Amino acid sequence: MYIQERGRNLRNASMMVDLVHIVVGIFIVVLSVISFLNPEEHMVLLPAIFFLASVLNLVHGIYKIRLSGREKRKKAAAVAATLFGVCLFALSVVSAVSIWRG
Repeated sequence: MYIQERGRNLRNASMMVDLVHIVVGIFIVVLSVISFLNPEEHMVLLPAIFFLASVLNLVHGIYKIRLSGREKRKKAAAVAATLFGVCLFALSVVSAVSIWRG
């Protein structure tokens, strides 16, 4: 019974991660297109794009860390994705501060 519940939770988590990837990916594409059509007016969207990209990498990295178990290569790749998400979050903060100050 425990194995069935664990398998079902893993499937639900995988479905939720896929749903987050799809929704956030669509938002990133839409915001990027809007931002590149008229960059001067829509400069405020750049921190949002970086923030959504960081959310995407953090969700992916944390999910893979929990899934990897003892496999060192998979865990290292997941940690790299998580660190990249943290760097993108820092970039979104720096971008927001520089846009809103100037």
